[in-house]
Amino acid sequence: MRKTLDKLISWTGLLLAVVLLVAGGLLTYAHSFVANQVEQQLSQQDITMPGAAALETQDQKDALLQYAGQKMTTGDQAKAFADHYILVHMNAASNNRTYEEVSGDFMKMSKDPNADQAKVAELGQLRQTLFMGNTLRGLLLNAYAFGTMGTIALYAAIGAFVAAGVFLVLGLLGLRHAKTAEDLRSVSAEPRRVPQTA
Repeated sequence: MRKTLDKLISWTGLLLAVVLLVAGGLLTYAHSFVANQVEQQLSQQDITMPGAAALETQDQKDALLQYAGQKMTTGDQAKAFADHYILVHMNAASNNRTYEEVSGDFMKMSKDPNADQAKVAELGQLRQTLFMGNTLRGLLLNAYAFGTMGTIALYAAIGAFVAAGVFLVLGLLGLRHAKTAEDLRSVSAEPRRVPQTA
């Protein structure tokens, strides 16, 4: 009974090792696919990260200086550019007002026949600028999100491979133990030969 249980547990461990190896392979493929897609899509945008002269605050320098002058190809670069460059310029242009607030003001002023048309045009331009900024930020932050998922897939793949190795070793040790126990049992079951005396 013990031999059967040892073999069952060992084969289950080996089966888990195979499943984890397959999962690790799929996760590695997912990481590679996502990383390639993010790099390809960002490269097509042909965005060059801003240099030190374009960075005004210490917060911007802390986030962007490490990428200065590089072509944007990674999710981390995309997030830094979206949050510390585009958003900063949007907030400066709109006096920290959101697109929704500016758009509401524009719609209200454009319906007022007595409104200053130069201000309406200026507000319309700001509305358009914020719309484009929000759109670009959204696309860049999506790239960052996918890049992060790819990184998580890589770590999960490493974990799966390590776990597969552990289960493989334990399964093989279990089968070896079952075989050793079987050999010992068969040796102890053999009848003892009593030496004959003359």
